Amino acid sequence: MRLLAPLEADPRAPLARTHPLAKLAAGLVVMLGLFASIDAVTSTLVLVALAAAIALSGLRPRTLATRAIPLLVSAIGVAFFNAVAGQNGVPGGVALGVRLLGISIASVLAVATTDPTELADGLVQHLRASPRFVVGALAAFRLFPLFSREWDTLGLARRARGIEADRGITRLVTFPGRALGLLIAAIRRATRLAVAMDARGFASLECRTLARPRAFTRDDAVLVASAFAVVAVAIGASVALGTWRPLIAL
Repeated sequence: MRLLAPLEADPRAPLARTHPLAKLAAGLVVMLGLFASIDAVTSTLVLVALAAAIALSGLRPRTLATRAIPLLVSAIGVAFFNAVAGQNGVPGGVALGVRLLGISIASVLAVATTDPTELADGLVQHLRASPRFVVGALAAFRLFPLFSREWDTLGLARRARGIEADRGITRLVTFPGRALGLLIAAIRRATRLAVAMDARGFASLECRTLARPRAFTRDDAVLVASAFAVVAVAIGASVALGTWRPLIAL
């Protein structure tokens, strides 16, 4: 799977059809709930709800599972080191690992099911964000697939010149040089893109309109309310079981 290649969700899926700002709000609610609770019960219940949300996201399970491997490895590593060196032992390490995994999955679902152009329109229309900043950020996001192909091209060119091996430890040693080449190419491309966008009038703030204005719907409200409900139920169940541990003790 290519580096930096974005996940693509089925636009017909229920979660993909909701408003981008509603998805970001729901993801933020879930992440704040997980951030504020450091017990395993709350994190596990939220993770179960996120597993159900994956079925409604329109993302291919195999692709998502492949992309989630680094997140899973990171969560396991954090859980292990905290279980060994932390004050709370194995329960505290497991709770922290599940918590980080839930936060990661919530952010992936919010971002991967959102069309960047619709998000940009929503930020300008509803949050009154600066069009200059939003359009620039949208252009940068659109360049990620190009950077993926650029990375592959750099690898082929370096192997053809004998600078980089096909596999093994040599490839790890030459990684900084390849990354530097990608950084230089990105800066050059960004400079050319900025000049081209200014020449086409993207820097002007006068008479700017939205091509696809979009209002919030009942489904968007249901999504945000569901996020609040999931966090409330998870924390309530943890309190009832006597396992709830807030990040900041009251």
